[in-house]
Amino acid sequence: MFRKIFNRINNKYFYAGVLFLVWIFFFDNNNLISRFKSNKTLNDARRQKEFYKSEIKRDLQTIDDLLHDSAAIEKFGREQYLMKRDSEDIFLVVTKKDDNK
Repeated sequence: MFRKIFNRINNKYFYAGVLFLVWIFFFDNNNLISRFKSNKTLNDARRQKEFYKSEIKRDLQTIDDLLHDSAAIEKFGREQYLMKRDSEDIFLVVTKKDDNK
């Protein structure tokens, strides 16, 4: 039994096949390591694409609100540019970020 296995392992085609697999998995330009890195980069790009699509939708909704609603314009000016009326005072509350989280 061991002799049959040894005869199959001690074959030039077996060595050529093992060498081919090792070459493909580790040394080729399209090896497994670079494929995993490429897949990770692709998944990160897809996540970013979805994030930016949602941000674009949110910004388009904000633009639409600003174009059609004067109360939204006032709210936007007060929040983003700290605008105020003459009879008002603005107090900014700044919270510290926790670096431990």
